[in-house]
Amino acid sequence: MISVCLASYNGEAYISEQVSSILAQLSPEDEVIVSDDGSSDGTLEKIHGFNDPRIRLLQGPRQGLIANFQNALLHAHGDIIILSDQDDVWLPGRLESVVSYLRDHDLVVCDCTVVDRDLGLIAPSFYLLNNSGPGLLKNLVSNSYQGCCMAFRKRILELALPFPVNIPMHDWWLGLVAELYGRVYFFQQPGLLYRRHDANQSSTAQISTIDLSTRIRWRLGLIVALISRAPAALRARRERR
Repeated sequence: MISVCLASYNGEAYISEQVSSILAQLSPEDEVIVSDDGSSDGTLEKIHGFNDPRIRLLQGPRQGLIANFQNALLHAHGDIIILSDQDDVWLPGRLESVVSYLRDHDLVVCDCTVVDRDLGLIAPSFYLLNNSGPGLLKNLVSNSYQGCCMAFRKRILELALPFPVNIPMHDWWLGLVAELYGRVYFFQQPGLLYRRHDANQSSTAQISTIDLSTRIRWRLGLIVALISRAPAALRARRERR
């Protein structure tokens, strides 16, 4: 079973296109978990309009993006979990590629094509913009883990939840957990159109405006949190033997 976890908030402009592109690739046994964080526009009406039993709509905690994604992930039933933003478009074949690469890995990342609000091309490869790639030290210094491009096995989720307090982003944390305690793979095929517009909640490979002390504090916090998960990772490894 596959669980697609989508965090929504006032996303009526694009969410129908995104959900349609996801549902087209799922089987009847799969699920799309939408955690909505109190949308005041037509987002909920758009979701209800699909009338698809594979969609599970949850009330979000209204504590920000990270908590909203955690809420969706806590309700995931699938052995494979895929993160989704509310405003992108999955490309055909994305799910097939993810399932294939997860046979030998615990977390995989696809490339994506960066587009504007009307799906006009901005950049053919997010990897090239962001210098994306695996490596624990590399990703502690500069994060390559873009949530909408990530998929992982349930065991990574079990090690990553609950999210540590004050992590900078959920996808960064999930990627680092997989780097340290699993097997990761960045594959080259673009899996989606990554839409950039005025209402995006994240930047696109831009120079950080966060001050140096905050960036150092984030990384130290991530290191401490990763070390704290070691006992759970060791127990899980023994249980798999």
